[in-house]
Amino acid sequence: MPENAIKKEIKFLEGPHSRLSEFLFTLSVLIEFIRGFRRLHFVGPCVTIFGSARFKEDHRYYKQARAIASEIAKLGFTIMTGGGPGIMEAANRGAKDVGGRSVGCNIILPHEQSRNKYLDKWVDIKYFFVRKSLIIKYSYAFVVMPGGFGTLDEYFEALTLIQTKKISEFPIIVFDTEYHKDIMAHIEKMKVNGTISPADLELCLFTNSVEEAIQHIKLKSINHFGLKNAE
Repeated sequence: MPENAIKKEIKFLEGPHSRLSEFLFTLSVLIEFIRGFRRLHFVGPCVTIFGSARFKEDHRYYKQARAIASEIAKLGFTIMTGGGPGIMEAANRGAKDVGGRSVGCNIILPHEQSRNKYLDKWVDIKYFFVRKSLIIKYSYAFVVMPGGFGTLDEYFEALTLIQTKKISEFPIIVFDTEYHKDIMAHIEKMKVNGTISPADLELCLFTNSVEEAIQHIKLKSINHFGLKNAE
């Protein structure tokens, strides 16, 4: 993102400014949404895979993401990611391995996150909240692979929207129980303390099994929403 654009966004987030500047910012957000809608309109039902940009292709998490994306793509879903390297690249690559469709919503950052080479279609987005809205709009399931702050942000936003019924009850699959064991323990702690309901534990599946993940998607996405393969 150009330096002057970054400064404008930082200035906006500092607090109220002139009505004109806030109106122009609102227009820029609207334009981002319209570009995203136009670019992704025909991508079909997607499954979004979240995960770190930092894992290389020889890492086991990269290999896991590639494998699970291939199996999901075989079901007929388009694989959607943030479009960058690491887990995102692995997932898009896994889709291409089996002739599946692969798309990305790439975030424009000051340090320039580059798009991976396994995308059939992509859109570059300036604002995180626009990007997350687009990812959620087109997805029938979410797979959370090991990642950092951004991955957890995307996971908990999707989970909150499902919990509060702002979006349909799409399945969330959290992959690798060893990596996520502390999150699993904290969610259990929230249940014990009454900050979430016992039923909320059913909103996501923690697993190490690609087969279990695929069966969960078949049940909670394909069967639940009545999805059918194209003739």
